[in-house]
Amino acid sequence: MPTPSTAALPIRRLTHRDLTACADLSEDRGWPREEHKWGFLLTAGKGYGIDDPGGGLVSACVVTEYGPHGRPALGAIGMVLVAERHARRGIGRHLMRHVLSVMGPTPLTLHATPHGRPLYEELGFKATGRAEMVVGHFTSDGPTPGVVTRAATAEDLTAILSLDEEVFGTDRTQMIARLPAFADQVRVAEDNGRIIGYAAAWPNMGTHVVGPLIARDTETAKALVASLAAHTDRPLRTDIDVRHQELLAWVKARGMESVAFNAVMTYGTEELPGDWSRRFAPLTVAAG
Repeated sequence: MPTPSTAALPIRRLTHRDLTACADLSEDRGWPREEHKWGFLLTAGKGYGIDDPGGGLVSACVVTEYGPHGRPALGAIGMVLVAERHARRGIGRHLMRHVLSVMGPTPLTLHATPHGRPLYEELGFKATGRAEMVVGHFTSDGPTPGVVTRAATAEDLTAILSLDEEVFGTDRTQMIARLPAFADQVRVAEDNGRIIGYAAAWPNMGTHVVGPLIARDTETAKALVASLAAHTDRPLRTDIDVRHQELLAWVKARGMESVAFNAVMTYGTEELPGDWSRRFAPLTVAAG
């Protein structure tokens, strides 16, 4: 059966009911199924997809909006996938153009693999940064960072949200408020009773992903990573802004290895809002 013109393929909003189809699409492209992450993104963000007449999805992506409801200040695009049997037919471009149209003047960001970057550049995205993915069993060799950390409690949520908005540059309550249910750990760093950083570790295919990682300085970021590692037997994985060279060198000296680089790209803005010096790692590269 001939494939219809890409322009004729209808694009619809995905819901949590599409979770299995999204996981199947990930698996089709050789990615882990990542049902836990897909469920989180489809609940907190907006999924877009194209149905395959033969069953399943031809393509999918998720857009997470940040800022005032109805007037987002930033949108993050992630999980952009096209089924292998439909690859190289312009379907990913068709889906991305739809997203750009829906989002209008809202500034956008995404993390691009080397494979995906040419398409995004063609659409007008510009590389404004770089993130390095590191993975491995963290070992606690060497001196312990001298920053107090503890498990977060429900009473910390207001302070965490305030700090996060200050550092990220816009409100992302709909994501951060879901962290206690999504993550296995959420920990905070304190200085004289004031929260100066926080981090989460959430389960993903046998690892714990560290993200977000928000901290006053590198020593605070180190303390948060070490405290998360101390409470799991799984390997850690995280995507660290390459400008944080001291933290990258420190985690590599403690068992984590570089496995990939992604370009941080923006559309409609020259740079991301907020304070990059305190933003060490995203919640997930799919949502910024």
